[in-house]
Amino acid sequence: MDQNPKRREEYRARHSSLNLHRNRAFAADSSALKSGNMFARFIGVVALVVVCFGVAWAAHMYFAIHSAVDGKGDSNVPASAKIANRQPISILVLGVDQGIEGRHDRGNSDTMILATANPQKNTATMTSIPRDTLADIKGDPGDEYFMFRVNSAYEIGGSQSSMKTVSSMLNVPIDYYLEVNMKALRSLVNAVGGVDVNVPFDFSYDWCDFHKGKQHLNGRHAVAYVRMRKEDPRGDYGRQLRQRQVIEAIMHKAMSVNTLSNYRKLIDIFNKYVKTNLTFNDMLSLTLNYRGCAKNLKSGYIQGHDAWIDGSSIQVASTEELQKVSNRIRKNLGLKTETLDNEETRQNELNDQNSHIKWDDPQAFTNYRIYDQKSDKPAGGSNSGYGKNPNASSSSNSSSSSSSSSSGGWKFQW
Repeated sequence: MDQNPKRREEYRARHSSLNLHRNRAFAADSSALKSGNMFARFIGVVALVVVCFGVAWAAHMYFAIHSAVDGKGDSNVPASAKIANRQPISILVLGVDQGIEGRHDRGNSDTMILATANPQKNTATMTSIPRDTLADIKGDPGDEYFMFRVNSAYEIGGSQSSMKTVSSMLNVPIDYYLEVNMKALRSLVNAVGGVDVNVPFDFSYDWCDFHKGKQHLNGRHAVAYVRMRKEDPRGDYGRQLRQRQVIEAIMHKAMSVNTLSNYRKLIDIFNKYVKTNLTFNDMLSLTLNYRGCAKNLKSGYIQGHDAWIDGSSIQVASTEELQKVSNRIRKNLGLKTETLDNEETRQNELNDQNSHIKWDDPQAFTNYRIYDQKSDKPAGGSNSGYGKNPNASSSSNSSSSSSSSSSGGWKFQW
């Protein structure tokens, strides 16, 4: 073909059935075009280029995220079917403290939040579970009976143990888990450009100062903000409130247009610090089909009562409180409410009968006892209901202090 541009365009005009107006405009002599038309066509070309670039960029982002997310955990076929069919689901969010404050073991779940979403009702719940709540820990490798703080379930058997423990305590099914290393919080907040929170009162923690009112937090300050507990007059409940504040702020920032340019950072953080049994397709379906639930979000927590067991502080939730939380979660999942009948309620009943516990007394319990499994006798003749340690010798067991417990070789401190 002749390489002359003018003859080449004439050839296209004679033989192409797709002789679009924009092609003629490109080939026409510039002197024959009106300035207004030229400006309109220029804008049209720019828009076309922007759209094409946007589609290519979105596709690149899609497959990059797909590659990062997919395969980060075994897909749960029944639960995935729930998402595909837009059924109510539940997700246990775990903030684990590996690498924080010098820890290098598996660590405990410093944050536990059970979230539910019902796309039929467009409603969602977010329930914080205090880390010190007394619970029947499930998932022990030796299947030992083990009453301890609920956050220790993670150290016993990871996310699966945490899911089993919370599910049993509240009598609710848990479909998914989202495990986030606390070290990710700093990077995540920085990746979205910081977050704005409403600080409830003045305080300082880990060399960071916070002042009552609206405050913008970077990653380092966000970590300090959610970890402080002792200076909060509401204790762990106040910390849970601050944790939910930061989580919701991150969610809103992550959905903003300004954050999309940082998606590579978010993917890197996800790869490094997040574990889940949600697949990429699950997350995509959640984004498309469950987003309306966030508009009607009800948050709360399990209210426990202070207690001293073996000289250490722990939270004991009354049967009435556990029942109330169970009812709320089951209703949002579209399930009928059921009367709780588990180890936690059995312990409460025995303490009501034998120790005459007064749940309306604001003073910390000093007479709450842990009883043997399927027995009305106090465990080991003391207030502790620890599981046995098959790897420890009898002499070491007899010399164990009352402030520690062991189960299946695991060691914990009250």
